[in-house]
Amino acid sequence: MPTVLGILFAAVPVAVWAAIARTRPVGLVVGGILLAGAGLLVGVQQVWIHAPRPDAHLLFTALAPLAIACGVSLEGRHGNPPSPGWADRRSGAIGVLGMQFALTLVAGLLYALVISDGSAAAPSRVLPSLPPGISMVSEGVGCGSGGCWRVVTVTGNDLSRPEIIRELGLQQERCRSNGWLLDRRELCVGARDNGKNVTVYASLG
Repeated sequence: MPTVLGILFAAVPVAVWAAIARTRPVGLVVGGILLAGAGLLVGVQQVWIHAPRPDAHLLFTALAPLAIACGVSLEGRHGNPPSPGWADRRSGAIGVLGMQFALTLVAGLLYALVISDGSAAAPSRVLPSLPPGISMVSEGVGCGSGGCWRVVTVTGNDLSRPEIIRELGLQQERCRSNGWLLDRRELCVGARDNGKNVTVYASLG
């Protein structure tokens, strides 16, 4: 079940737009965009969609106000006069969205500082899927002075160890950034012949 706090966070821009929208056509379009964004964010929160959560929250709180600003501009171009009290509601909306963005930025920076100590291991999902004929023997997590890593030992009944590594597509170690904006740790996935089986690893530098 999605957490109440996560849903409320995702719903803030939708509620803000509902308070200041002036026309049905533009209101529905922008509202639909915000609802879609909120749904994607909840999907990331619940790991239904695999994406770096701090970065997803930061992008959402940055892009949602832009969508709302475009909606306000479109309504203004069509000559829709603001209703009494609309200016106050607009000011309140700016304050709410600004506060949400600031809190998200601070929380994201704190998260980046916390994870920079290398105490978190890579999740299992970053490891390659095992093709037919290759099975997992064991899985574990190890930590050292260079950080933490996830290790999976695999074997193949009819495949040699070099063939297993080739089937996994890990002849060479693959590295990329673990996040988009805040989490700049290097995520590396590779495999090595341990003399008996094949060790597949994912490390966060």
